[in-house]
Amino acid sequence: MRVPVLDSRKKPLMPTTSAKARILIKTGKAKPYWNKLGIFCIILTREVEPDNQQIAVGIDPGSSFEGWSVVGTKTTILNGMSEAPTYIKKAVEVRRTMRRARRHRNLRRREARFDNRLRNKASLPPSTLARWNAKLRILNQLLKVLPISDVIVEDVQAKSKNNCKKWNLCFSPIEAGKNWFYNQIRNLGLKLHLKQGYETKTLREKFNLKKSSQKSKQTFASHAVDAWVLAADVVGAIKPTCLELIYWTPIRLHRRQLHRFEPTTGGLRSSYGGTRSMGLTRGTLVKHIKYGLTYIGGTLKNRVSLHSVKTGKRVTQGAKIQDCRILTRISWRGYAPPMTKVMGFRYPLRPREVS
Repeated sequence: MRVPVLDSRKKPLMPTTSAKARILIKTGKAKPYWNKLGIFCIILTREVEPDNQQIAVGIDPGSSFEGWSVVGTKTTILNGMSEAPTYIKKAVEVRRTMRRARRHRNLRRREARFDNRLRNKASLPPSTLARWNAKLRILNQLLKVLPISDVIVEDVQAKSKNNCKKWNLCFSPIEAGKNWFYNQIRNLGLKLHLKQGYETKTLREKFNLKKSSQKSKQTFASHAVDAWVLAADVVGAIKPTCLELIYWTPIRLHRRQLHRFEPTTGGLRSSYGGTRSMGLTRGTLVKHIKYGLTYIGGTLKNRVSLHSVKTGKRVTQGAKIQDCRILTRISWRGYAPPMTKVMGFRYPLRPREVS
């Protein structure tokens, strides 16, 4: 995969190879940088005239997983696979249960409101809006580090049942929110291309590529292959020059639930959730002297917990802030699956060179 390059004002330029990025950092002509997707970039220390070429991003939307591929005319810049947020419905139900429980306790509270539901009939449900908003956030992060001009999306259409015309709109989260997503892309000033499912299959046969039937498998052939053929058809690429993949999982922050649902001894509910830990934003990518690249979670007795970027599991609860070097704030856990060789935020440099 290529390394994104930003100028001194953080405007995206054409990406470069990891070898050139390493040389630029060693000679002091560039500085390392990570974006919220965990993608490693370099920022040039001097002004450079942009010489950008056509770059397109292909998107293969899905209800559980999405495929991403950023393709130039000659090289494959980046392949990705992301998880769709599926916890929204349960979170809304928990929030509603806690709100109703507060109203039955003798506490200061606001009165129930019933005249603020359904702002308009075109409003999307929270779970559907979260799925499409996650795609839009990933696209925005790619636009910040790559000079993308075209977006190609597979126009997914659910099959209708007989004598049930509105079944598509009510059932499929992909069908319900796609028009909202398309309008957001147009508002960004990008050129939008839509392809049907049968056209994607035809393009796979044209480029002699096969798609895996195991859609949850973290490989190029699961979802990224469809995204690649969509983008390659627009920019005129011949074959994928890179089959490596970055797998993105959203980092979940509990912003609304401020205490535990079940009370402890004495009827007190311990604090829970929030977005700050000892002055740092939760989800901040840090480099610990012992645990390496991790991100910050909660706090316990003036110590912070660190979580693995790959699995999201907590590796320690007793880390000191002084032992962590802050890199950037991330919103997704991005890592390369075992079958690939390159991590999106680690491949150019050895740890001692990132300083």
